[in-house]
Formats: sequence, C-alpha cells, structure tokens
Amino acid sequence: MSTNLDDPRFTAIGLFTEAFTGLTNRFAAQFEEHRLSAVEFEVLMRLARSPGHRLRMTDLAGQTSLSTSGVTRVVDRMDRDGLVRREACATDRRSSYAVITEAGRQRLDEVLPGHIELLQQWFIGQLGPQELDGLMASLRKIRDAVNPCATAGSTDSAEPAAAA
Repeated sequence: MSTNLDDPRFTAIGLFTEAFTGLTNRFAAQFEEHRLSAVEFEVLMRLARSPGHRLRMTDLAGQTSLSTSGVTRVVDRMDRDGLVRREACATDRRSSYAVITEAGRQRLDEVLPGHIELLQQWFIGQLGPQELDGLMASLRKIRDAVNPCATAGSTDSAEPAAAA
C-alpha cells in the first residue's frame, strides 16, 4: 500500500468527525427529553434565528443537512405537531416558507437552557477565547467552501414578514 495512513489530513478529519459525533451523542439525549429530533431542533433554531422567523423551504434545505424533499417531510411533520407552519410566498407561487410558531418557540425555550449547558460543558468550555475565535473562523471558511448555500435566506428579504 503506497498511501501514508499517518497523513495528518486523515488525523484532522478523524478528530473533527470524532468531536462532532461525541457532541451529537451528548445532545441527542437532551433533545429526546423534549420530544425533538436533532433535525427538528436544527430547523427550529434556523427559523428562530432568521429574519421574520422564517425561511423559504429551499433556503432551509440549504442551511440544514436535509435535501429539498427531506426538508419537506420534516416541515410537514413539524407542521402537524404545531411547531412550524407553511406560508405561501406572495411573489412566487412555486415557493413557500417555513415559519416557526409560538409552540415551536416555546419548545425551543424549553430545550435551550439545557442545550446551552451542554454546549458550554463539552464544547465552548473546552476552549479559550482565542482558540474559539480561531475555530469559528476556520469552520466558517470550510463551511463556505463545502456548503455555499448555508447562509441562504439569512438576510432580510424584500418581502415583509407576516404578522405573527
């Protein structure tokens, strides 16, 4: 075998994957306590942090780990559970928005204190301020290269948000 298995690139991606998997496992139990999957939590967070607390379905797919059809299934399920609602786009009949509901915000409010504790204990608290700044800059650089749609819809659109 001619490939150097000690190549530091393998170590870098391995460490990243192990850290991500470890954090994901820590978060999963806490999400389950609040009757949410990790994907549902991600959708609620993306919507809550977006202008007007809504995103076009295609932008939501671009910002999450879901395909367009996957985001449709998740939003449909969350709509049935009352956590989000769909809203038609006034300027494009082919598009629709996912909008976080008051029940979705309440569920997020229930989850966030424990989630923040876990983030602090197992992620942020492991790093000094300069290390965290460097890590965030590096992650943004990588994210922008591999997922240029990750910030789609994250700025105010020309269409005003519907009244909640």
